Amino acid sequence: MREASILFFRACLALLAMPIYLLSFLGIWEPFCRKVFFPFFLEKLSAVHERKTKKQKQELFRNLPDFASPSGELKLLEIGTGCGANFQYYPPGCKVTCTDINPNFQQSLLRSMNKNQHVHYESFLIAAGEDLHQVPSGSVDAVIGTLVLCSVNSVKGTLKEVLRVLRPGGAFYFLEHVAADHSSWKYFWQQICHPTWKLVFAGCCLTREIWKNLEQANFSELNLQHISVALPWTPIQPHIIGYAVK
Repeated sequence: MREASILFFRACLALLAMPIYLLSFLGIWEPFCRKVFFPFFLEKLSAVHERKTKKQKQELFRNLPDFASPSGELKLLEIGTGCGANFQYYPPGCKVTCTDINPNFQQSLLRSMNKNQHVHYESFLIAAGEDLHQVPSGSVDAVIGTLVLCSVNSVKGTLKEVLRVLRPGGAFYFLEHVAADHSSWKYFWQQICHPTWKLVFAGCCLTREIWKNLEQANFSELNLQHISVALPWTPIQPHIIGYAVK
């Protein structure tokens, strides 16, 4: 009965989003989404998400300086940089390499860089999380990824690359929306929205249990907490936050 209800409501939602499905069928939606819609949407969502998670992020990134190299230098790699929402939390003088698979965030990214000149920006690489070959192995002290593992092609492959580029003792910081408890109405809602949400929002998946991928990766230490972010009327309230040490 539950499965039939999910299929019915999925069909209703798809009907409402029929123009987007049609544009996708014609090959128009994806390039428009990557170049125009998603950068615009992400900047607006990031602003709301920042207001809701500011205290959690401040606490999360508080110990970033502890992972500086013995020389005192702190090299950060951010995957899925997007609009640069995390720059404000980085310690003064740290060196940041930004990566994103989508190169169409230039305007909002430049605005964030101009607001956060306490950070040294080394380079911007167009790269997927699963393929960071431009970054040498063991070359960074910390990797940061927020709201990115929901849309990579392979969470497992991305975490493998994170471990490769981190030096021994380095850390991976994360904040991700995840699947709700399977017995909850929130998960029912996520299952209904999933196909249309993924199409509209550039491959973003609502039902990933990312904490399981982190638990199965070869980190020596995992500090992970499940939290709920107050984003009413959206299917992305359940989150995980924390850091893992190589």
